[in-house]
Amino acid sequence: MHRTPHSSPHLRVISVLGLLAALLLPLGMALAPRATAAPAADPVRVMPLGDSITGSPGCWRAVLWNRLADSGYKDVDFVGTLPPQGCGQAHDGDNEGHGGELVTHAADQNLLPGRLASTLPDIVVMHFGTNDVWSSITPDRILAAYTKLVAQMRASNPDMRILVAQLIPMNPSSCAACAQRVVDFNARIPGWARATGTDRSPVTVVDQWTGFSTATDTYDGVHPNASGDNKIAARWFPALSAALDAGVPQDPGDPGDPGEDPAACTARFRAASSWQGGYQGEVTVTNTSASAVSGWTATVVPANGARLTQLWNGTLATAADGTATVRNAAWNGTLAPGASTTFGFVATAPATAGTPAASVTCTGEAPAG
Repeated sequence: MHRTPHSSPHLRVISVLGLLAALLLPLGMALAPRATAAPAADPVRVMPLGDSITGSPGCWRAVLWNRLADSGYKDVDFVGTLPPQGCGQAHDGDNEGHGGELVTHAADQNLLPGRLASTLPDIVVMHFGTNDVWSSITPDRILAAYTKLVAQMRASNPDMRILVAQLIPMNPSSCAACAQRVVDFNARIPGWARATGTDRSPVTVVDQWTGFSTATDTYDGVHPNASGDNKIAARWFPALSAALDAGVPQDPGDPGDPGEDPAACTARFRAASSWQGGYQGEVTVTNTSASAVSGWTATVVPANGARLTQLWNGTLATAADGTATVRNAAWNGTLAPGASTTFGFVATAPATAGTPAASVTCTGEAPAG
């Protein structure tokens, strides 16, 4: 026969204490302060915008993404309605690079507003117009399309920061006139940018043309190969990192602290002379913003293993990989809108380096106050 055990007084005390603890636990939880983690900052949303050079597969985006990550930019989200398209290295591949698309068609058909609404970028990185140039569309019409796209960007985000490329060279076998058309169109972009940029929504011109060779940096005279991808990413990086450093405004009415936002400027490289083992180069810095800049910083990435060794009309700092950072001298930092200044340098180069080339970009400093 099974015997039912009797509860001892000690067990009854434990049971009562357990019941009290069970009743008091929710009350204690309600009264005790709750530790909460601080909300994480939203990532800065960057839209790579263009045609097949941006999107098919657009491996410069992968190179740029990884360079940003390696440089400490962790809260960056590349956005676009198109998915990654290969490239063989991990990266955030979302993009808005539509193969074969004309910028004039995108503007005429109002294709951009829907793409902006789906992705809500803070920064647009735009290399767009190659197909238009190839189709012999006039610079005036292409720039009118640019202007319409910028207006649509600002309708989406009044604080949009816009990086616009001077197009990489183009020399397809089926278009003998294309090479010069790119040169003619690129010459118009800085003036357009000066007229279009605002303090709240700056337009920064990034020179993707200088130092880029269709013979060695493309596989078909138009689309970049691995060498071209590296050059394109190297040109975008300083301008994009400056835009990221400026931060995302907290609200549409926040103008930011005086002097913190970079003003727009462009840099253009020219080899003045060369010899076996080196060359003399110069870089022209131009203020492309609508207001004066009080200082500027240029980045020079020499090609083919060259390194800057002497510099005048500026101050030089060189990284271990050969990337040179040049700040203005005391007397040539202030540039009125449209004004330019030039610094020169001597570079050493391997005997097999070939034609002197360098990727150059710049950022400007807005006057305080």
